[in-house]
Amino acid sequence: MANLEITSTLLSNQNVSVPMFGLGVWKSRPKECFEAVKSALSLGYRHIDTAAIYGNESEVGAAIKESGVKRSEIFLVTKLWNADQGYDSALRAIDVSLNKLDTDYVDMYLIHFPVTGKRNESWKALEKIKSDGKTKSIGVSNFMVSHLEELLKETGTIPAMNQVEYHPFLQDTELKEYCLKKGIILEAYSPLAHGQKLEDSRITELANRYQKSNAQILIRWSLQAGHVVIPKSKNPARIKENADVFDFVLSDQDMKEISSWNENFRTCWDPTTVE
Repeated sequence: MANLEITSTLLSNQNVSVPMFGLGVWKSRPKECFEAVKSALSLGYRHIDTAAIYGNESEVGAAIKESGVKRSEIFLVTKLWNADQGYDSALRAIDVSLNKLDTDYVDMYLIHFPVTGKRNESWKALEKIKSDGKTKSIGVSNFMVSHLEELLKETGTIPAMNQVEYHPFLQDTELKEYCLKKGIILEAYSPLAHGQKLEDSRITELANRYQKSNAQILIRWSLQAGHVVIPKSKNPARIKENADVFDFVLSDQDMKEISSWNENFRTCWDPTTVE
């Protein structure tokens, strides 16, 4: 995928267009989150990803209201937290999130983590939430192949998206191929590996050649690989830098090179240990 713009989208299996580039707000404190979302929207971002557990849904909603960007132009995502999983509790949780976000609907509602014994009932609740019009689409986060296979066996709707940690140093190609086969969009969170590999000399060499930052190389790789990407930042200058990745194209050779860097290097929680 070479000809990309900040407005580029992928069409989900639930017939919803998902902007490939967005802003994540994990660990952004309320005031920081408010300013970050406003800054991102002013720069052309149209995909904002939050979650109940982040504690900043109210600030995301307020920033959207104040941005002047029409709600219909923004792809808004939030997530069902572990403590709220289960059928009835999930139905209550979406109402709490919508109230905090000050909106009638979200564009994507995700199960945040594959909680054993509850994830399938939670998914049935998400199907109900979608049919009630409180979300346009439903998906999952941190689901491995085994979790997806179980979900598809036990329930009726294929997730529109699976949000997982994915970057050149953590490439679960089995999971990616499974998602492609089932028409599930793969969304890469922590595309910069929390900065822990940002100074890798191989990235620096590419950054110098393309006259881009190391972070921009990693973001561009994810986009060209066909992922939805949501780099997190609370710094306006960094938010701008992260979006400045649409004026260059990584060569096929460099894409192949970066794709060979997998180390199974995980920086967040490990869903592979969940039954």
